[in-house]
Amino acid sequence: MKNIPLFDVRTIRDLRDMLQQSVEHYGDKAAFLIKDPRVVHREGIPETSSKEQAYLPVTYRQFARDVDSLGTFFKSLGRTDARIAILAETRYEWYVTYLATVNGVGVVVPLDKELPEAEIASLLNRSHADVLVFSSSKQAVVNEIRAQIPTVRTFISMDEPDADQDVLSFWQCLEAGEKALETGDRSFLDAEINPEIMNILLFTSGTTARSKAVMLSHNNICINLMAMCQMLYIDDKDTFLSVLPLHHTYECTCGFLCPIYRGCTIATCEGLRHITRNMQESKVTIILVVPLMAELFYKRIMKTVTADPKLAKKFRIGLKLSNTLRKVGIDKRRTLFAKVHETFGGHLRLMIAGGAAIDPAVLKGMRDLGILSVQGYGLTECAPILALNRNVDYNDSAAGLALPGVEVRIVNEDENGIGEIIGRGPNVMLGYYEDEEATREAIDEDGFFHTGDLGYIDKDGFVIITGRKKNVIVTKNGKNIFPEEIEFLLSQSEFIQECLVSGTEDDGGDTMVTAEIFPNEEKIKETLGDVALTDPSVKALIQEEVKKVNHRLTTYKAVRQFTLRDTEFEKTTSRKIKRKY
Repeated sequence: MKNIPLFDVRTIRDLRDMLQQSVEHYGDKAAFLIKDPRVVHREGIPETSSKEQAYLPVTYRQFARDVDSLGTFFKSLGRTDARIAILAETRYEWYVTYLATVNGVGVVVPLDKELPEAEIASLLNRSHADVLVFSSSKQAVVNEIRAQIPTVRTFISMDEPDADQDVLSFWQCLEAGEKALETGDRSFLDAEINPEIMNILLFTSGTTARSKAVMLSHNNICINLMAMCQMLYIDDKDTFLSVLPLHHTYECTCGFLCPIYRGCTIATCEGLRHITRNMQESKVTIILVVPLMAELFYKRIMKTVTADPKLAKKFRIGLKLSNTLRKVGIDKRRTLFAKVHETFGGHLRLMIAGGAAIDPAVLKGMRDLGILSVQGYGLTECAPILALNRNVDYNDSAAGLALPGVEVRIVNEDENGIGEIIGRGPNVMLGYYEDEEATREAIDEDGFFHTGDLGYIDKDGFVIITGRKKNVIVTKNGKNIFPEEIEFLLSQSEFIQECLVSGTEDDGGDTMVTAEIFPNEEKIKETLGDVALTDPSVKALIQEEVKKVNHRLTTYKAVRQFTLRDTEFEKTTSRKIKRKY
């Protein structure tokens, strides 16, 4: 195992301490780049913000003042240990509400805005939320479920509410809190924070019946922030572009709290359609992505540079030259691949992938172009990071190295040394809210959280994930087949866009591997012409691709049957395909 020193980080006791320290260090620096002029120009607030606006800076000092103001208003509601839910897209008001809640008011409950109405109502009731802060995009949903959420007594709109509705205005609440601060109200500023108790309640993805409510503390989050920043170098010269949903703990901890901790700037993305333009406008240096996004970036780059034979030859020569020069310590990647860097704004230096496994070739390919790309591994229950690849020590096939202070083990190993990944450390959750039985099943007597993921730890200490415990296909003679391995190989075909592998019984009662495949329609038509996905020629082409994969697999893992579908698989909001169990 390599013994590479960790990066120095400052110690933080809780998230209020984190924000106060950042204000002391970076007070007049931009904490956020926002396109909503209301955030900066407080007087004469316009009803809507123009999408043509340029990015406007909000300093650390102003952000902290807004957190204190909103927190002071929340305290005036007179609720003890208030449960404040957030239902909105990524925007400045979301960030302020989160820290205003946890830094002295009560428990924050971030909700997935894409959930169906019934599920949103269920989660609000399960969390006993008494305040709901929402955006105008969710106004219709709120109207529909108000009668079903009796515990919610205060509704706050991030936008201007209709005059006839019993809804408060976020900005008026902020202004009221600010006035109270000016008159000496210190109820929020002096509120005691216990870093060991629940202040964050996060629902895992799944249906209403299956989703679990994860209880996290300030300590869980702060330990995770300090540990991850010891692994990856991030400093106050970095700008993050926030593209993933903020309710998801990956984006919230790593794409919001981490940059605030390290003195970075966070630019909010206007939507996936605008991501390239927003990268250029914000001069982004770091971006968090899910594998689907990273692979899309890389495929588009490769499609562009190989479209013309002359350009493709020039690109191959450039890659060869670059790799040769790097062996002797000369890095010319940004010069040789300047047009690629311009597409990403010209400053992107680090791309971090999480949420699922990623093709190692994509990580290496992006790195060869001069954009360091690594992946990490985490779960909501671990606040969220358990393991992370470093910018100075990485393995593209691995989830990463265990974080400082975190112990990762493999238990119940099979004959190949593959077993369940378990982790123990101060980042592990307090438990599942109002579900002691599920907590006991997840966290053993020694304090190890059982992830449900299968894998092994290599000789260098890297955690290698092979699959999900509940996805494993077990043959009649006890062999384990990991669907993710086969899905990865199938997805390498340019003709296959998405796939799911499962096990079914054949006529003899034995287990056979089957696949459901969504073809890449664009590549199919490039090869076969304008044919429908139901055309027999498409099935024949995919059959050849399946055969190629089978040649790379041992016999019992081979895909014996497959079906084609003409629509994408249903996905979670973090872009994972939903498996049916």
